[in-house]
Amino acid sequence: MTRTARPTGRTLQVAGAGAAALLALSGCSSSDDSSSAASGSSASASSSDELSGTVTVFAAASLKESFTTLGEQFEKAHPGTKVTFNFGGSDSLAAGITGGAPADVFASASPKTMKIVTDAGGASGTPATFVRNQLEIATLPGNPDKVSALKDLTDPGLKVVLCDKEVPCGAAAQKALDASGIELTPVSYEQDVKSALTKVELKEADAAVVYKTDVYAAGDKVEGVEFPESADAVNDYPIVQLKETGNAPAAKAFIALVQSPEGQKVLTGAGFLKP
Repeated sequence: MTRTARPTGRTLQVAGAGAAALLALSGCSSSDDSSSAASGSSASASSSDELSGTVTVFAAASLKESFTTLGEQFEKAHPGTKVTFNFGGSDSLAAGITGGAPADVFASASPKTMKIVTDAGGASGTPATFVRNQLEIATLPGNPDKVSALKDLTDPGLKVVLCDKEVPCGAAAQKALDASGIELTPVSYEQDVKSALTKVELKEADAAVVYKTDVYAAGDKVEGVEFPESADAVNDYPIVQLKETGNAPAAKAFIALVQSPEGQKVLTGAGFLKP
């Protein structure tokens, strides 16, 4: 797991000098002065909303495209800020956070992996589900093997890839397989959903069970096949500010963007389901 260096200049820009001067003038018992002081106080409160510094977000690999877009929007809305990301398997990210990796926000692909962080006391507040995601089968372009159902993946001639069972996409895939009574032996288990999808994109595998959002992001590099068992294994995605954040205001603001109508538009546009 790569770690992103964290700059030290994490401060709120507070225009206190003007406010202080106006407060000094309030010592004169004039209605005009009192009005000026109130105006200065309001200006100070407004400037205290300005953000700066870096906010580091650890996020599930399946969020890469949509969160990258949201990060760009955040930086544009808040000049002087920078959003850095560490995308990967949620279990690995959770282990990194509990191991002391510097981060401000954690967005996981399942409540189970989020619980690793909350149980360790690493969260500030209660995680909130911001989207949901459903599985889909990714096949080679044109679906040359004519995969039409989950049971088709048991064909001994197919090279099938799954996410590791400890990763949310792997746990969801196993849940779907169990629900349908299907036993499947993949050629490999991958550490995150992007790695599983890449095997198909590179034609190193014939199919992989991934998220709909990843099939969507891959464009014409793969073809998606829906299967009804996926409805039994929909993943909730929780997000939370981390206790050891070095930039709480920016962390809160980024989470607010993710949960806002604008953020939800980006996420649902990428194929995620509303919470």
